[in-house]
Amino acid sequence: QEQLVESGGGLVQPGGSLRLSCTASGFALGSYAVLWIRQAPGKEPEGVSCIRPGDDSTYYADSVKERFTVSRDNAKNTVYLQMNSLKPEDTAVYTCAADLTCRYYSGTVYYSGGMIYRGEGTLVTVSS
Repeated sequence: QEQLVESGGGLVQPGGSLRLSCTASGFALGSYAVLWIRQAPGKEPEGVSCIRPGDDSTYYADSVKERFTVSRDNAKNTVYLQMNSLKPEDTAVYTCAADLTCRYYSGTVYYSGGMIYRGEGTLVTVSS
């Protein structure tokens, strides 16, 4: 069965760090672009980051640039999102998705409605 499963969410204090994992089963995640998308309560979804297949080029939304880092470990069929210097406004459900390519322009990570694979999400809460 082909699926993506996120893990690593939880409660963290402002200024803290978390590392999210996105693990694939049933297909090779390394062949796809992997996006992280978050949705805060009452807000529209936001593309946070994307890592391309092949050269592993990375792209970040301006709201997380220099705080978040995306990476992949093909041997583990997993993509990671390292989140540092977390802020209360980072509170959201974080979902990973696999698609053919990254779409990025001028500080915005775009995503399509028809991504190939998508996980269920993991909740990140930043609060004191």
